[in-house]
Formats: sequence, structure tokens, C-alpha cells
Amino acid sequence: MDETRADKRTRLSIRSARDREGLTYRQTMDAPRTPPNSTPATPLPTPPALRSHPVPLPLERSGKVRDVYALPAGWRRGGPDEDALLIVASDRISAFDVIMPTPIDGKGRLLTAMSAFWFEFIRARRIVETHVLSTEIDDVAASVIPTDHPSRAFLRGRVTIGRKCRVVPIECVVRGYLEGSGWKEYQASGSVCGVALPKGLQQCDKLPEPIFTPATKAASGHDENISFERACDEVGIETMSVMRDVSLSIYRAAAEHALARGIIIADTKFEFGLPADSEQKMGRVWMPPILIDEALTPDSSRFWPADDYQPGRAQRSYDKQFLREYLESLVNAGGWDKTPPGPMLPPEVVRGTHARYLEAVQKLCGDDVARRVN
Repeated sequence: MDETRADKRTRLSIRSARDREGLTYRQTMDAPRTPPNSTPATPLPTPPALRSHPVPLPLERSGKVRDVYALPAGWRRGGPDEDALLIVASDRISAFDVIMPTPIDGKGRLLTAMSAFWFEFIRARRIVETHVLSTEIDDVAASVIPTDHPSRAFLRGRVTIGRKCRVVPIECVVRGYLEGSGWKEYQASGSVCGVALPKGLQQCDKLPEPIFTPATKAASGHDENISFERACDEVGIETMSVMRDVSLSIYRAAAEHALARGIIIADTKFEFGLPADSEQKMGRVWMPPILIDEALTPDSSRFWPADDYQPGRAQRSYDKQFLREYLESLVNAGGWDKTPPGPMLPPEVVRGTHARYLEAVQKLCGDDVARRVN
């Protein structure tokens, strides 16, 4: 297919994001170098850039990346509304459950665009209902956020307006390849979350079939991998069975889409919730969970370039693994111990992380989406 002028501009823009300041494609795809010194990180104040622009709404909670605000009745411009939350993706980035003090400029818009693409992908295939009501700040009435309020410009491209839900406290992890905590668990026991796997698998091997490996959703600290049976004890077998089946269905469809575009989705995680407006029915009738939070982003998934895939070693990636490898080099050099505060990130790590996220958006979501967020 011939390349249009618009496509060429997008491709060149993405390449310039990688190459700016002398970064070549190979440099951004390679793991970052060990820092030249191993001076221990010192406590740093949270820079203003890590805080979202003040929004004139009640803050319900602030996570590692997203800030969640309560929308009042009458929030929707020109139409009926329902109980909803305004979810804002910041430019914060975390690793090893620690928020880094350096933002990745534009990351929030990239995450929002990719999640919106996947939520529509899931809706169009009727796999499961999602929490998304809108991703347009212009759908919020001026009586809620005035049109001249400075937060509107910041929020454009960063918001998901979602149905208010009670979160089911289980992380739904699907693994198609053996890496991360799953690889470590397999080395120790030959299984992952109670799922027995064939002997002799290597790091990053493709599994015979994708497996569902739930984890506790910790309010703080690290999530814990658990068996499906224990997850059923926590939230109920009906709810857990639906979450498992839906998670596997989404993964299979998304993995096929991604592979056709040169990306392997090695693993990913989903979150589910029960809509607040269904609370009065609970106890009288079972309510199916819906998909919430984000979907299939570099923050929640491992994305690998298919043309460089080779089992038996760590893979190059379009996700946070680039950042994790830099931080591990700090840990190995005695410069950080994986506890707060996180270390300041050097410019080449910030640029390399942004370039990976942007290229993932372009490959998975297409040129039109990439143009809107870059």
C-alpha cells in the first residue's frame, strides 16, 4: 500500500521522537547503560509536574498514574447522565511500586488514547461491557468545569469518564509468554499461580495456551500472585469465572491484532468492577462485573517487537521494561534500593521511554491516533 503524506508525517514524527538529541533507533531499543556513578539516591521533593493541574472537583483518590475525581449530578453537557468519575492520566511513571520523581511528558495522553482504542476494540467485538462513557472533556458541562477554567486545556486528551464502580479486588493477569514474576515462579516450582506448565521452558517461551494467573490487588506494596481457587474464595466463583473467561477472550483477540502489526503482547492485566447503580440489586440477583481502569497499555502489559523475539533471554520492549532495566542497573551499582523516593531519571531514559510508548500507539492503534497525541 502506498504511503500517504499524512502517514509519512506521522512516521517521521515518531522517528524524530526516537532520534532527538542523537538517539538512534538501536540506542532507544537497547537497554540503558549502567550509570557512570553509583552515588545513592537522595530524597527529592515531588516536582509540580507530577501533580495534575488543579481540577475543581472532589478528588476521590490519587494512584500511581491516575487521579480520580467525583462528577456531580448534571455533569453531562446536553444530555442525561449517571454516576460517574473523571479519571485523569498524569505523566507520572512508576516501577517496582515506586513513583519516579521525573515525569514522562505526554505519557498521560498516550495512555488515554491507547486505552480508548482498546475499549472500543472490546466493545465492537461484544466481549464485555466497559466502564467508558466518554473520553471527551467537552462532554462535561460548563457548570461543572467552567469553559475558561485552566484545567480544561490540561485535561484535553487525558480523561476517561467512567461509570462509578465498586472495584473487585483481584488483578486479572493473562500470560501468553513466560517472563517476569511468572518466570521466577516457574523456575522455583514448575508452575505459575497453581497452573502446572511443561518442563524445560526457557525465559520468554511462548506458552502452549494463554493462562490466567490472578493476583491480589494490594492497596499498597506489591500484589501477590494467587491461585484461581483462592481468588474464588475472595470474591466468589461466579464473578471470578466470568473475569477469567473475559480476560482470556480479550487477550486472545488483542494478541492476534497486535501480532499482525509486529508486536507480541507477552502478558497483560485487567481490572473489573461492579457499577454503583447496580448496588441495590446485589443480594437479590448476581451482577456481572464490567471492565474498568485501563486496557492493554504499556503500563499494564509487556509489548515486544515480534521481529526481534528470541526465547531464552530478556526481550527488547515497548513498555516499562526499558525503565526497569535502567533502575536495576542503579540497584546493582548500589545507587537505589527499590524503596521511595525513586531516583531522578536522566534525559535519555525519559526520551527512550516516551519513544517506546509512542511507537506502540502508532503500531497498535494506527497513524490517526498517533497524530492526535503527538
